[in-house]
Amino acid sequence: MISLNDYLYNGDTVVKILHCYLKDLKEGAVEYDNGVDLAHSNCLLQMLELLEHNDFLTAQSQKIREFYKYMADRYPFLAFTFKGRIKSLIRLEEKINGNIVEFIYDYHRMTGEYPSETEIKDQIGRIKDLIAYRIVVSLPKCHVKPDENRQVRELRYLYEIANALPDFLEERGFNPELSGLDSQSMTIDSSYRKYYRDYIEKPNNYGYKSLHISFFDNTSRSNIEMQLRTKEMDDNAEIGPANHLGYEKRQEKERARREEIPVGENIFFDDAYERGMKLQQLDLSRVDVNMFGAADNNLINDGCGLYRGRLILPYEHLSRFQNDLI
Repeated sequence: MISLNDYLYNGDTVVKILHCYLKDLKEGAVEYDNGVDLAHSNCLLQMLELLEHNDFLTAQSQKIREFYKYMADRYPFLAFTFKGRIKSLIRLEEKINGNIVEFIYDYHRMTGEYPSETEIKDQIGRIKDLIAYRIVVSLPKCHVKPDENRQVRELRYLYEIANALPDFLEERGFNPELSGLDSQSMTIDSSYRKYYRDYIEKPNNYGYKSLHISFFDNTSRSNIEMQLRTKEMDDNAEIGPANHLGYEKRQEKERARREEIPVGENIFFDDAYERGMKLQQLDLSRVDVNMFGAADNNLINDGCGLYRGRLILPYEHLSRFQNDLI
């Protein structure tokens, strides 16, 4: 069984690593009639195409910028940022294998049986955030009246923005995609509930809160995910209890579960589990990838998107009315 780790020590670029890994993965999938590995290689191919043919990102980010300008005009008193990134290769590989492990494990625990190959492949197909944008809004304290609840008002603006986003982007060639959730947000307008995953109404056990919505960009033929948060939510997700490092550590623990599935009973679980464990044990200081360096697994200088991801844009808007109550 091959894994991404096998390709990280020759000084190659991320693009060459992707070429070699997905080629070998696809050839093995065809040889052994493994549809899950074939879906895995196709997902990696999507990332490769993003990295090799990324001219569209300029046009895409300009369309996103139109919504930034809309917000600056409609909400001049708000401070907000727009951020965009391409998912890192290691994070994508972790997510592919993690989705497989978690799905098979939970399915078997609940039913005592194993899911079909098609059902497992669907878990890979649900990865829609190779390109992701985030909107973070904040209402400066100087705009809050003494008897006003800042969080309530901030949240009202966030949902207003969320309700305006689908139609705005659809007019510019982005089709909103169904969330696939049975439980829909009661705060989002009824016309748009089917598109949103509302983690504000229903935060996870660690307090993660955000609105998520996915779009298909007809120009680039790619999916993007949009996340909308207040500054308080973003702080909690970045430096608080729901921060990504803590999330990854919890994911590592969950993905390391093995006792439910004996070795050899399900080849798809075995392969994904082993690939995931190898990534967890990866010593980044020993990796030899062009434009990447690490002193250890915390001090990292990533210039190629291997581990941190590649930044597409930051747009920043600071409230122009710092002394006025709006």
